[in-house]
Amino acid sequence: MRYPALIALAVATLFALMGSVFVVPEGGGAIVLNLGRVVRTDLGPGLHFKWPLVETQLTFDRRLIVLPAEPERYLTSERKDVSVDFFAVGRIENLRAFYRATGGDEKVGNERLAPIIKDSLRNEINTRTLSEVVSGDRGDIVAKQLQAINQGAATLGIRIVDLRIKQIDLPTDSRVISDVYSRMRAQRQQVASRLRAEGAEQAQLIRANADRDSAVIVAEAERDAQRLRGEGDAEAARLYADAAQKDTGFYAFQRSLEAYRRAFGNGQTVIVVDKNDPFLQYLKSDR
Repeated sequence: MRYPALIALAVATLFALMGSVFVVPEGGGAIVLNLGRVVRTDLGPGLHFKWPLVETQLTFDRRLIVLPAEPERYLTSERKDVSVDFFAVGRIENLRAFYRATGGDEKVGNERLAPIIKDSLRNEINTRTLSEVVSGDRGDIVAKQLQAINQGAATLGIRIVDLRIKQIDLPTDSRVISDVYSRMRAQRQQVASRLRAEGAEQAQLIRANADRDSAVIVAEAERDAQRLRGEGDAEAARLYADAAQKDTGFYAFQRSLEAYRRAFGNGQTVIVVDKNDPFLQYLKSDR
């Protein structure tokens, strides 16, 4: 009878020892509950002991985790809608506060943390214009609200180490996109009008310069032509004078031929003169 009792005692002792030892993994933390009341907290990685049957442990992951959130719509200072997609990086810092606030449920912690982050972002975006939100420094938006977010997250035992804005969109069901497109069209039209005005001004300047250069070239050409004609006439007169001095008969004959060419050039001229008129002396036959 003694052997079965000893075996039962050994088995009970073994189970008691197994129930009094637990291991916290690397990157984790644990709290110990005595009949539902927290008696020890923030236990680090390693081997730990507890009273069997009356104490239980809860283990949590204390590594950095990404806390996703659904895109949220905000209003800028101009009352324009924007959709902001973001995520937070945080970890459980105070196990006792986390357990009291969420009952140890990480999903509940994320659900309670999301409104804190969204409200802080709303406070910052509401003070900025649409241009500042879309094209400004996103890190500046986050940096100004990270301390306020952690003040609220501390009540949940959570600490946010980083908050990143992934994307800022204009909602398709609002008038913001049409307003932005209208503003872009107006800006493009303004630039186009300015470029057309500058082009017209340049064209007028080029035409004015071309007209001036043309007038100068024509005047200079006319001046040179007059000079050349004058020089030619002078040279012709000199040649005629030289020819007249050398052979007066030939000179008279040449001048008569020119007079005939001018008088009968068209072939239809009728001249009535005396037959002995000197004008016809070179048309008479010597025979």
